[in-house]
Amino acid sequence: MNEDAFNLQIRKFLKKVGVTSQREIEKAVREAMESGALRGDEKVRASVTLRLPDLGVELDVDGTIALD
Repeated sequence: MNEDAFNLQIRKFLKKVGVTSQREIEKAVREAMESGALRGDEKVRASVTLRLPDLGVELDVDGTIALD
């Protein structure tokens, strides 16, 4: 295995995940603010599930995003 190439591929995947996730979070919060579902000073629970089905891996990552 080429460690450098492997590391680059992981970084590309994580960048895609990060950019896409941030866009969706921002969109959802904006829409919730506009509809009045959020005031803007809350904390929003978030979770992501990483799956590597070919390797039998499933990992949940939970956290909180403060809006204030």
